[in-house]
Amino acid sequence: MTRRISWTLLAVLVLAQICYPLTTGDTRAGLTVATVVLGWLLSVGHALLSRGPRVAAALVAVATGGGFAIEAIGVATGVPFGSYDYSGELGPKLAGVPLIIPLAWTWMAWPAWLAAVRLTGGNAATADGGNAATADGGALTAGGSGSTVGRRVGRIALATVGLAAWDLFLDPQMVAEGYWVWRDATPALPGLAGIPVSNYLGWLLFAVLMMSALRPLAGPAAAHTDRRDHPMVALYLWTYFSSILAHAVFLDLPASALWGAAGMAVTAVPLAVTVLLARRGRYADHVDHQPHRPGVDATR
Repeated sequence: MTRRISWTLLAVLVLAQICYPLTTGDTRAGLTVATVVLGWLLSVGHALLSRGPRVAAALVAVATGGGFAIEAIGVATGVPFGSYDYSGELGPKLAGVPLIIPLAWTWMAWPAWLAAVRLTGGNAATADGGNAATADGGALTAGGSGSTVGRRVGRIALATVGLAAWDLFLDPQMVAEGYWVWRDATPALPGLAGIPVSNYLGWLLFAVLMMSALRPLAGPAAAHTDRRDHPMVALYLWTYFSSILAHAVFLDLPASALWGAAGMAVTAVPLAVTVLLARRGRYADHVDHQPHRPGVDATR
């Protein structure tokens, strides 16, 4: 049930994102709002159905609540992102912040967290230790070796970069549409004029705070992944590869295509490798368990 609902919502989300470059003006702004709401429903719904109300509540509190708080502070004071203002195209505002903005933080925070858990040996098959590759294609873990603290730090770091690097795609795209504007956009990254470096540093700061708080609040259920999380893995990888394509080809934003590709690659590329290795391992297991046919399979 969890996977069926998640896959359905993901399919609708993908369709909406495919339509984005084909629209303009108010239609594009409305589609942006609808896409963010779909993303929020997908991530929070998955957290609720796969892990229960505690995890979903922790995600909403940390990402949605925290996201609104940091954005309200940012709009009012310019800390930590820099000085900026939102236009009125993204719907109703509270304290100068469009209500969909904290939903966007939540949308990508959950798949970024699960990607980091998978890459740091958090698969259920090896949650208790053991010297084996995780059954779901996760990172190699060695029971009894390595530091639990080190693993947690690495997980938080991967999740932080996995989320914050998304803004290398998001901010240039939204600024180009006029959904928000920076009052002082210097210094900026090469090719990304109009957006100060302080914005990306602010994303890193808030992302590390968010990811550090998520695991303690959510409990042990947030510390492992399994097959129910495949839609979230697909969401993260779709976001990565489709954003590169969209920025490079359809949105005429080649610089953000390069910056985003490089930034999100820290998490997305190893994640894609684990998915491919897992598929290869399942295929090999399937072949090995085929019944032996004398004569026909004599050379096996």
